[in-house]
Amino acid sequence: MNNRHADLFHRHASNPILTAAHWPYPVNSVFNPGATQLPDGTTLLLCRVEDRRGHSHLCAARSANGLDDWRIDPEPTFSPDPENFPEEIWGIEDPRITYIPELKKYAVTYTAYTRGGPGVSLALTEDFRRFERLGMVMPPEDKDAALLPRRIGEHWALIHRPVGAFGAHMWISYSPDLKHWGTHRLMLEARRGAWWDANKIGLSSPPIETSRGWLVIYHGVRQTAAGCLYRLGIALFDLENPERCLKRSSEWVFGPEYPYERRGDVDNVVFPCGYTLASDGDTINLYYGAADTSIALATGSVREILDWLDKHGSDEMPSSGSIKDFF
Repeated sequence: MNNRHADLFHRHASNPILTAAHWPYPVNSVFNPGATQLPDGTTLLLCRVEDRRGHSHLCAARSANGLDDWRIDPEPTFSPDPENFPEEIWGIEDPRITYIPELKKYAVTYTAYTRGGPGVSLALTEDFRRFERLGMVMPPEDKDAALLPRRIGEHWALIHRPVGAFGAHMWISYSPDLKHWGTHRLMLEARRGAWWDANKIGLSSPPIETSRGWLVIYHGVRQTAAGCLYRLGIALFDLENPERCLKRSSEWVFGPEYPYERRGDVDNVVFPCGYTLASDGDTINLYYGAADTSIALATGSVREILDWLDKHGSDEMPSSGSIKDFF
C-alpha cells in the first residue's frame, strides 16, 4: 500500500449528509456538529448553524440511522443569550458533547464568541431541549474543548486549546465542580517547522476511552501560500494520567480531498467535533464539518486505528526547545 493511512477513515457515499438546503429556516451554512447517541438509539447532531449575519447558534438534527431522514428542530435549539451571558454576544460555535454517567447529563462545551475573541463555555442538558449554562470556564483566546466523561481521581478534566505567546497547543485542566478550573497542564504540543501539524493544533471530537488509553483525534493547521489547510492526526493518552501522551501519529491520517471539503466558505477544511460508536463497540461514525459549509460522515475502526498507531506512531517526548522547558 502506497498510502499507509488511506483506509483508516472511509467517507460515506452520500456525503455531504447535511447542508443549508436541508434546514427548515434560512441559514448560510451548517457544519462542525457535536454528536451523541440517545438512549433509544437515535443519533443526535448538535450542529453549528451560521446565519446570514455571520453569527452562529446550535440546532439539533436527529436520525434513526445516523445517516438520513434527519428531523431538524424547526428553530434554533440553543441560541446565544448575550443579555445574561455577554460573552456570547457574537454567537456560539463548535459544540462537543460528552455524556457524564455520574451526573446523568450531557455536557456541551462550546465556543462563545466574545468581544475579546473565542472562549470556552459549558452547559448541561438531559434532553437537548433545556440547557443549564455554567458560563465561560476558559477565557479568550481559547477553544476546541471537551470534557472527559469521568473524573480523574477526584477532579473533572477538560481538554482545551489556549493561544498565547508560546503558540496554540492542547492543554488539560482540572476542576472539583465544573466551575473552578486549575492545575493547567500542557497535553500535546504543536510541532514546528514544516510538519503538517506545526504551530497550531487542537482537539477534534471528544476523546474515546479504550482499554489502551484515551484515543484522541486532533486537527493540525498548516499555513500554506494558498491559506490554511486542516487535517487530522491521532494520539493516545494514559487513562489515569491523561496529560501523558503514549503514542502520536507522525503523519496526518485524514485530510480534505473531495470537492465538498476543498471548496466552501473556508476552503480545505475537515473538522470533526463529534462521533458515535456503533453497537459493536468498535466502529466510529465521525461527523465532520466540510469547508465550513456542510456536514459529512466518515467511518473507522478503533481497533484498526490503535493497530496502525502501534506500527506507525511515535513515542511522544518533548522536542529540544519545547515550551515544556519553560514550566
